[in-house]
Amino acid sequence: MLTGKQRAGLRAMANGLETVFQIGKGGINDQLIRQTDELLELKELVKLRVLESAPVTAREAANEISESLNAEVVQVIGSRFTLYRESKEHKTIKLRK
Repeated sequence: MLTGKQRAGLRAMANGLETVFQIGKGGINDQLIRQTDELLELKELVKLRVLESAPVTAREAANEISESLNAEVVQVIGSRFTLYRESKEHKTIKLRK
């Protein structure tokens, strides 16, 4: 679990991130989960977007994907959300204690 200070630090880092994946009318599928998993391992912090045509809200998508990938939901703002998971081999983000 992230502390409030850790979450705040990750939110600040996420401000400059580009949205890497979009969830559309197809919803959340195995390919999206797999690609997000790979990107989390490389980058640790990933921003996604839910389109209006998607069958899920940003909060629902964030919760479902984070549970599948053992990641943390950093924030959900409108149609965008940010996930964090510490990398096993490519650790670059140093979290405060």
